Amino acid sequence: MSTYIIALDQGTTSSRAVLFNYEAEIVAIEQQEITQIFPQPGWVEHDPMEIWETQCAVVKKLLAKTNIAPTEITAVGITNQRETVVVWEKQSGLPIGNALVWQDKRTADYCETLKKKGLSNTVRKKTGLVIDAYFSASKVKWMLDHIEGAREKAEAGELLMGTIDSWLIWNMTDGKHHVTDYTNASRTLLYNIVDKVWDEELLREFDIPMSMLAAVQPSSYHFGDWELEGVQLPIMGVAGDQQSALFGQACVEEGMAKNTYGTGCFMLMNIGAKPIISENNLLTTMACSLGTEGVYALEGSIFIAGAVVQWLRDAMKLITRASETERIAQSVTSDEVVVVPAFAGLGVPYWDAYSRGAIFGLTRDTGREHIIKAALDAIALQTKDVFNAIVQDTGIKIPTLRVDGGACANDYLMQYQANILNISVDRPEILESTALGAAFLAGIKAGVWTLETIKTKRKTEQLFTPAMAAHERERIYSRWKKAVRRTLKWRLN
Repeated sequence: MSTYIIALDQGTTSSRAVLFNYEAEIVAIEQQEITQIFPQPGWVEHDPMEIWETQCAVVKKLLAKTNIAPTEITAVGITNQRETVVVWEKQSGLPIGNALVWQDKRTADYCETLKKKGLSNTVRKKTGLVIDAYFSASKVKWMLDHIEGAREKAEAGELLMGTIDSWLIWNMTDGKHHVTDYTNASRTLLYNIVDKVWDEELLREFDIPMSMLAAVQPSSYHFGDWELEGVQLPIMGVAGDQQSALFGQACVEEGMAKNTYGTGCFMLMNIGAKPIISENNLLTTMACSLGTEGVYALEGSIFIAGAVVQWLRDAMKLITRASETERIAQSVTSDEVVVVPAFAGLGVPYWDAYSRGAIFGLTRDTGREHIIKAALDAIALQTKDVFNAIVQDTGIKIPTLRVDGGACANDYLMQYQANILNISVDRPEILESTALGAAFLAGIKAGVWTLETIKTKRKTEQLFTPAMAAHERERIYSRWKKAVRRTLKWRLN
């Protein structure tokens, strides 16, 4: 009897498989790293065959380790690194080259020419995105223009393109299904999120044939079947990683928001059935949907979050383990030092590629502990910048922020976050929100859960409530804004 859901979590650095039971509890996890390929500075690639092979390998290891047969798996969900794109031959199923990863910047100059042509507003209104090398469209154009014979094959209808979910499903179904979901389609710069169609004007602009594109479906849908050891496993959930985390956090109602504390931070708010084009430099994207009506989210990104702790450890040698920061920060009473971790520029709401990191407020008695505390505080203060932008765009008061990701295990950081936002911060029992979201999508389609029951499956491990006076909060945030202003355009001065 089938009693499990399996989530495939194909990320930037590894392929993972997570097994959930019907109580939405994790039974087991398997993970395998994938090779990062850097042909030139600013270029980042993955081998599509390695992605497929490692994803298969971790599933087989997972089943072997748990002694669970494929017949016990009810459904499969997929969540994936977004914007990374593969182009492959329809006939042979072989990729024409490596996947170009979301971090790849080789098309930055081309994107600048599109901005100079005055296309920014058109792209924003249709896709909810900004013109940037981050997204998939310019990467596909580059492959067609630079890989020998690719353009001719594409024009002849012999090539397909897809984000990682599409590539996995194509292989899982032996080429029977070329399909994606709303969340991944909405990250390509080619999908009109208002009309929910591939946009012909944008396809012409990027010179990409419509024949290359996948069919787009809701995130909870029967995408095809994966034959594993003679058993047909239905693929019933698909979502890009950040939208999957939003769903895994059960943020299924308008106004609910989550923040993922990883290398960077991604805050998403469910904004319901109608897209809002941001006035504060946020992205509008499609969230997970159970039907064709569509659900939307506003998204704000912070480039450096957990990475500032890695910097403290690896570059500054101020700590030996990330876990030390909690105790050290709690021991500090002074907060005169401000760290602005603009190592790679600043994201929302500044979008300033020319800022650089800085430390303010140093005095003779400043010690390592003050810098460590200020670095953690900076994660929460950057989150407040994004939080304010979302509230200003929507007019919705967010009562609670749901959190996940590695850094949210730090109690000091979560309490400080609640203090600075002046709202509750809700940390769940299961921090694997991304995989859980994919499992929820698959399980709902398979009839294991309903939208109402997944709300009860997501359980709070700890609720952090604000405990800071309003005048103190305003003083700290005002000083943060002052410090940020002094880092802006640093490389231009």
